[in-house]
Amino acid sequence: MRSIFCSAAIGALLALLWCAVPINAGPQDIVYAHPAQLVSITLTRLNMYCMGTGSPTVVFDAGWEDWSASWALVQGSVAKWTRACSYDRAGAGFSDPGPMPRTSVRIADELHEALRRAGMDGPYVLVGHSFGGYNVRAFADRYVNDVAGMVLVDGEDGDVESQRDRLANDRAFETYIKQLRKCRDALAAGRALPVLGARHGHGGIACPRQFFRGLPERRFSDALNAAILAVVNSKIALYDEVISEMAEMPWDEEYLIRSRRSLGKRPLRILTAQNHYDDTSHTGIALHRKHTSAETALAHVQGRWLSLSSNSEQIFAYASGHYIQLDQPNLVIDAIRSIIQEWRTNRVQGHSGS
Repeated sequence: MRSIFCSAAIGALLALLWCAVPINAGPQDIVYAHPAQLVSITLTRLNMYCMGTGSPTVVFDAGWEDWSASWALVQGSVAKWTRACSYDRAGAGFSDPGPMPRTSVRIADELHEALRRAGMDGPYVLVGHSFGGYNVRAFADRYVNDVAGMVLVDGEDGDVESQRDRLANDRAFETYIKQLRKCRDALAAGRALPVLGARHGHGGIACPRQFFRGLPERRFSDALNAAILAVVNSKIALYDEVISEMAEMPWDEEYLIRSRRSLGKRPLRILTAQNHYDDTSHTGIALHRKHTSAETALAHVQGRWLSLSSNSEQIFAYASGHYIQLDQPNLVIDAIRSIIQEWRTNRVQGHSGS
């Protein structure tokens, strides 16, 4: 197990510059503006986007308040050398609503069933961003024999943070859920969506700004942004989904703490963002030091996942905020590629990943 930099051989500065080379989704991201394959499973239908051919199949799960479009800068590149599938969780994007509560275990079971019914048999390389990390880990816990490897993209880390921090986050969840219910109830009543957190007519965030990392997303085309906004401004089931997912996060964390399923020798790549505060050369020295200290602490917390596999690496994304797949998509693509190459090499040599 080891932690690695983007490119240690050329030094931190050059690594930062190389990893920050932009990839723009451009017009090709229009695929995510429409439903693709609606797969019928028990009690709902999930919208799936599958591209490319080959094995193992790469399966993407987006973060909380996100869906398939989150992977617009990554999935197409991965599909050039294997099958790649993203999907909208039940209630999100173009998927139908699903049964409640929306726990990571339920989500994992639904994804597994959808993949099988769509003819996408394993093994799978699981890629989860933020809350999606809970879901892919629950998937691996329940179907480890179907897993070839895993990539956690700045994963939600409630299961490895201190109990004090976890309890503080749980309290914050309760406050945030109340805010989201205002959005949901206004939509259900046919009222204009409120501005959350506004006081005395100033400040606050409009409901659509809660989704992804704020809409419109600068890395998406205008057509995709318009399609996402149409969903956010009309789909009550979306709000029901995200409210339930957040309400169940403490349960998800306890599940993952109890299970602690080992991946054995299966490769695990942990991508940790290191610029959550969007610091620049104009950021004050004292404030930058404070942010650096917080980023270092986060890196140590996420580093606790290294013990989940005897074949694990932690990769630092120094030019990224929470959305590494949008800020430094090459890091995500390269992590996936390394797992696929290792799996194919082991298959030829007859080695097992268990």
